Amino acid sequence: MSTSTYAVTGMTCGHCELSVREEVSEVAGVEDVEVSAKTGTLIVTSSRPVDDAQILNAVDEAGYSAVRVA
Repeated sequence: MSTSTYAVTGMTCGHCELSVREEVSEVAGVEDVEVSAKTGTLIVTSSRPVDDAQILNAVDEAGYSAVRVA
């Protein structure tokens, strides 16, 4: 298993969290997605390492922007 954390900007509510969760969940290999508008974080657990660009693109598709946190 691989876990990656991202800082997401622009989320303000549960609907925002749901939008991000739905888009990121569609990325191949993603097993679990935790999103918090309160903390502005996205934690992705995958069966194998997933390309950051795929996750960032999914967040963008949801209408938000993100950067990977080291």
